[in-house]
Amino acid sequence: MKRSTDRILTTHVGSLIRPLPVLKSMMDKANGEPVDEAQLARDVAQGVKDVVAKQAEIGIDIPSDGEISKPSFHNYVVERLGGLEKVPPEQRGAYYGLLTEEFPGFMKQYNAMYKTMWMPPELDPDKVKSAAAAPMPRTRVAGPITYAGVDALHTDLTNYKAALEGQDFVEAFMPSATPARDDADWGDVYSSESEYLYALADAMAVEYKAIVDAGFVVQLDLGLPARNQVLPGNPNPSPEDLRRASERQVEAYNHALRDIPEDRVRYHMCWGSMNTPHTTDVPLREVVEIILKIKAQAYVIEGANPRHEHEWMVWKDVKLPEGKILVPGVISHQTNVVEHPELISWRIQNYASVVGRENVIAGTDCGFSQGWNMARVHPEVQWAKLSALVEGAALASQALWH
Repeated sequence: MKRSTDRILTTHVGSLIRPLPVLKSMMDKANGEPVDEAQLARDVAQGVKDVVAKQAEIGIDIPSDGEISKPSFHNYVVERLGGLEKVPPEQRGAYYGLLTEEFPGFMKQYNAMYKTMWMPPELDPDKVKSAAAAPMPRTRVAGPITYAGVDALHTDLTNYKAALEGQDFVEAFMPSATPARDDADWGDVYSSESEYLYALADAMAVEYKAIVDAGFVVQLDLGLPARNQVLPGNPNPSPEDLRRASERQVEAYNHALRDIPEDRVRYHMCWGSMNTPHTTDVPLREVVEIILKIKAQAYVIEGANPRHEHEWMVWKDVKLPEGKILVPGVISHQTNVVEHPELISWRIQNYASVVGRENVIAGTDCGFSQGWNMARVHPEVQWAKLSALVEGAALASQALWH
């Protein structure tokens, strides 16, 4: 994995706002309407090409494919894992249950609009609302977990390679979900949670290895149970319950990564990407030792979110292990305010002062559109923020090297 040897490199978390034709097809699918799959495939390929070209134009050093093909960062794997079966959905969201207790009025209004707020006006508003009202999908384990997404993964890799041709990036990464699902009932097939997690790990390892074999850095993408203070079936876990659950997940992650060089892996720790109060977020200091056990060279964490911006100081007390890289968010995906480049530079320099400039890559807090209908900002603002990220990294590089 490339390091910031003579200047601060730039990247982001992965998901970018999908283009209009892709959004329309994904909306129609969510509403159960027929979709021209061949046209959708062409629209996705063009969308990947366009977002890669835009990242090159702006000056991002380490781009992604924007996750254009995926309806969401987590649930795309439902189509790629054999053994999972869709079941009638239900209204879920335990992570936000704690916030709902603290801010019931706010959460009621926010939940009613966050999936429609930045949908393009060209889309039928009634269809947008219908898709947004659909409850979260659920699955159950109906048989042994296998990887059944080879064709879809091959298409993603082919589209990405084609989009990168002729572009001059430092390197490129592709996000992939971690081997953990909190919506699946595994009890009828596996005898323990650990057995289930390891089965998921063996299946997802196929995707991780294919991404790395294609020449990309793989980014494992999802937070640990300890970050959100709830567990499936246990809404009030003790700190020890959360730690044990997180450590079990880390063991599964490392099992999935056992055949992949550590320097080809990034891990993104997500505290939940919503534009909500975040008062229930677990502090970085309480989970940092667990995160550092993950077999990855780079750790992608939040650093611009006002609940976490001060946590660069954690690294005064916690030593970043030799050879590791920190990718702090220095711009936020949650607000349409475009950060000033000097603020971004200041944030970068804070991290460089505690872990070393060569161990910092400037990033974002989370993805700009984790689901097709979960755009966090207006598309124009997304690109303005990434442009500011590049400018801020250049200012920080001047200060740190010259």
